[in-house]
Amino acid sequence: MSHDTNTGAAGKTAGFSPARLLHSPLALPLIGLIAVSVLMGLASDNFFSLSNIMNVLRQVSVVGILAVGMTFVILTGGIDLSVGAVMALVGTLSAGLMVNTGLPAVPALLAGLLIGLGIGLANGFLVAWGKMPAIIVTLATMGMARGLGLIYSGGYPISGIPSWISWFGVGRIGFVPVPVIVMVVIYAFAWVLLQRTAFGRHVYAIGGNELAARLSGVKTQRVKLAVYAISGLTSALAAVILTGRLMSGQPNAGVGFELDAIAAVVLGGTAIAGGRGLILGTLIGAVLLGILNNGLNLMGINPYLQDVIKGGIILLAIYIGREWR
Repeated sequence: MSHDTNTGAAGKTAGFSPARLLHSPLALPLIGLIAVSVLMGLASDNFFSLSNIMNVLRQVSVVGILAVGMTFVILTGGIDLSVGAVMALVGTLSAGLMVNTGLPAVPALLAGLLIGLGIGLANGFLVAWGKMPAIIVTLATMGMARGLGLIYSGGYPISGIPSWISWFGVGRIGFVPVPVIVMVVIYAFAWVLLQRTAFGRHVYAIGGNELAARLSGVKTQRVKLAVYAISGLTSALAAVILTGRLMSGQPNAGVGFELDAIAAVVLGGTAIAGGRGLILGTLIGAVLLGILNNGLNLMGINPYLQDVIKGGIILLAIYIGREWR
């Protein structure tokens, strides 16, 4: 079976072998993850401790969940710059519904999920039926969502939410943080959608060649609407985790998170032009990004220099990935 058929329009995976793994989109992310982990382990004695590993996974959970929706969008050849702002808006509105209106927590959180889904649907409609560039649509949505959150909250965090919501952000089941479990479950659902359904095959087909997909009978507009809806929903789910961690609705939360989500997708081996990539690669990319952040912090690297290092690594990953293919 050719390299393309493993992750192309059909979205099917072949049986395992070292040769297939070496030529899989997962190869480079795995090599990068192992290499960076070894380097960080050598640089810090505490890096491989169980508590630090769990801390890394908990820290990456929010960006990792955002990156799930981003993967669907990028696989179709699009982009969603609004994920961080939507997450902040959902968290702020959900907290406001609990604190300011007295709405019980569960309906408030469900309302937040619906708001995230609705924004994603709006993005998808403008991209699919409005024929507007995704980068412009989601850039506008990013500004609107951020502004609405600041207007609603007056620019201040909304605190006083029920204490049990902290379970979503800092709770544990055994020794595993709840955010990590939620992230793994979301990735499992995403894997099934992309690798085991017709919808997943259509996502890959649109990213590979949208015109050919349309001529072959794929409802391209509906698929685009769905992937942006998924991105909005995952942004809202990330908001639940972050709200539980911060125990407040923060209108300024998530600044720059859209770039981290894109970085996780790219580091995971998904082609930025669409049509190629694996959701498991995105998970690896998110963990790799988290390990970089954690390791550089343990090493005492200046935060501004960390941004330079991470940016350089992302550029290198894109270049190597292009040459590898």
